Amino acid sequence: THLYPAVPNPFNPSTTIGYTLAKDGHAAISVYDVSGRHITDLVSGFITEGYHEVTWNGRDSGGREAASGVYFCRLKTAGVVETRKMVLLR
Repeated sequence: THLYPAVPNPFNPSTTIGYTLAKDGHAAISVYDVSGRHITDLVSGFITEGYHEVTWNGRDSGGREAASGVYFCRLKTAGVVETRKMVLLR
């Protein structure tokens, strides 16, 4: 199980995040700001093993544009938590 760096990074208006799951199971990918505030969920549910990609469009869960700055993408699965830094430039 692995969370790959966002591409492109820095980004505007969107970035793609790749991740691999070693086995089928529940996975969640969420975005947080530097203060730890939850911005949005990109993935939440049962995911099959293998490589997958998800795109973040730089918006929060309410559809509003997130401000320029540093954000963290967190992958959480059974027994694994990985985090990557992303920079949004408006």
